[in-house]
Amino acid sequence: MGLGRTDIWRTGIIHAPMTQVLRDGVGAHPVTWIDNPGPFRFIADPFGIWQGDRLYVFAEAYDYRVKVGRIDVFVFNRALTLLEHCPVLVEPWHLSYPVIVPDMDGTIYMMPESGRSGRQTLYRATDFPYRWERVEMFEFPGAAVDASPIFHDGRWWIFHAPWGNSPIDRISELHVAWAERLMGPWHPHPGNPVRRDIRSTRPGGTPIMTDNGLVLPTQECAATYGGAITPLHITTLTPQRFEARAAPSLHAPAAFAPFTDGLHTLSAAGDVTLFDAKHTDPSIVRRALVDLDRLLLRRRS
Repeated sequence: MGLGRTDIWRTGIIHAPMTQVLRDGVGAHPVTWIDNPGPFRFIADPFGIWQGDRLYVFAEAYDYRVKVGRIDVFVFNRALTLLEHCPVLVEPWHLSYPVIVPDMDGTIYMMPESGRSGRQTLYRATDFPYRWERVEMFEFPGAAVDASPIFHDGRWWIFHAPWGNSPIDRISELHVAWAERLMGPWHPHPGNPVRRDIRSTRPGGTPIMTDNGLVLPTQECAATYGGAITPLHITTLTPQRFEARAAPSLHAPAAFAPFTDGLHTLSAAGDVTLFDAKHTDPSIVRRALVDLDRLLLRRRS
């Protein structure tokens, strides 16, 4: 977001599994859109899971007048008709990127970005999808940006960008950590940062296995934050070694207008794929500040 320009994201559900989307492109299949909740607000960073005949989509709900994201859930039936929408996780700090992590024992966890709290927090569902509690025994070294976990080759892996370094590092460095158990202890990869490239490092969705191996969606941020999704094909992944190559980026198609200025999340949910697309508004900040000033004046009077 530049001075006087504001990113507004809109979330959608592609009617195809992520392996097909990676092959065909984001605009090759029908889309069901999730409406934004009103002016100066948006829904972004979608992650989902099917439970029976219900699709539960968790996403960041953001209001520019508050500037602290929370996590909402959207519940759909098999026809992708919206049945319910409500907040499920609110903290004093900003929350986003609510990755859903089913563990081997069937427990469902959420691993949202919570960098402003100074740590990476894991939450356990106590009444899915409505109530979540922090898992105090989760051992991750420090805060992370867009932590993206996967169980692969007998270990848990988390791909993430660094939180504590400069803002440019958050969009141009890829770090990896591994563990024998989801709870940890987690071990930073000795090659961190395992990759430096503003076009293909910051995670942008769920890592998945494809016929061509392990693929991590990453954000292409050369021209703008979240400008496109670059699939990163990870060819070597061990506790000592990492190698990867970037595929051509996936861009928002013209059919998404006016949300054609970027993509920064692509996540798998069974036979559908979740994504968000960006519209950059050059004037919305000024309008929001005027409305906020009016609200504050009314409260003082």
